[in-house]
Amino acid sequence: MLQLLISLALLFFCAPFVEDWKGGSVIEAALMSVALLSGVVAVADHRWTLIIGLALIIPGLTARGMHHFFPDIVSIMWFLSCGLLLIVFVVANLVRFILRADVVDREIICASLSAYVMLGLGWSLAYWMIAEVNPKAFSFNAPGGVHDTMRGLNAFYFSFITLSSVGYGDITPVTKVTRMLTALEGVTGMLYVAVMIARLVALYSAPRSGNSSDETIE
Repeated sequence: MLQLLISLALLFFCAPFVEDWKGGSVIEAALMSVALLSGVVAVADHRWTLIIGLALIIPGLTARGMHHFFPDIVSIMWFLSCGLLLIVFVVANLVRFILRADVVDREIICASLSAYVMLGLGWSLAYWMIAEVNPKAFSFNAPGGVHDTMRGLNAFYFSFITLSSVGYGDITPVTKVTRMLTALEGVTGMLYVAVMIARLVALYSAPRSGNSSDETIE
């Protein structure tokens, strides 16, 4: 769980700086690949979870690499579809791990933070997919400095601004589908924080079995 959180933090903080570099797209893709691989490793507590994770990530990363070299042959939609399904799978298993926990420890804290970041990452891929189908699904209102495309960092930025319910208004959803998705992400972000805080507080304040035994003996 700690490795997953570190890989997501690297993607989160490094992506804005490397995107405009020469070969920055390759570095960004590598950071994304490491984050997705770390997600598979983090939730692979059973054989079937590992098999499903690999079945999703291998075609996705293969499609991403082939799209980089042969963009006219392999569509980026293959990578986005596999990546989105993988993130949904990882987040579901992270939430399951948190809800089944008996105590709050480092693994639970890291899993909670990682699931939140992966939620934002998943929605960024969803926005990217929509923009590939309909390039006019989003309106860019900021004057200068913003590339008029919902790819990479723009999708990442818009997703986390929506997830945290900040909403600066520099990127606006135009179509009904994008408006529905942004509203759903905002609600999901608030509900996730509320539910996770309640769960972690309940785990932390729950009486320990050892303490109960001591009180009985006394």
